[in-house]
Amino acid sequence: MEKLQIFDPTLEAPERPFSFAPRPESLRNLRIGLVDNTKFNSDKLLLKIATILEQEYGAQGHIIRRKHNSSVPAHEEIIKEYTANCDVVIAGIGD
Repeated sequence: MEKLQIFDPTLEAPERPFSFAPRPESLRNLRIGLVDNTKFNSDKLLLKIATILEQEYGAQGHIIRRKHNSSVPAHEEIIKEYTANCDVVIAGIGD
């Protein structure tokens, strides 16, 4: 006889403590990393954000890299590049 397993989707997930990353006082002369999550138009949205941050808030420049797909974290190469070259990183979504 096959064992039947029942899942109850009404249970709540346990709460996990989290904290926000510290925010810089200004973006002036900071280098921005942009993480494209591969969803439709996320790259366009991020590039518009980068333009605003550079023109209106004095960010020094940006690097945009695309994840392998939207359901996974940024791969190690992106993290290493941003760690070495960026002061602030923005993860974007699209659809």
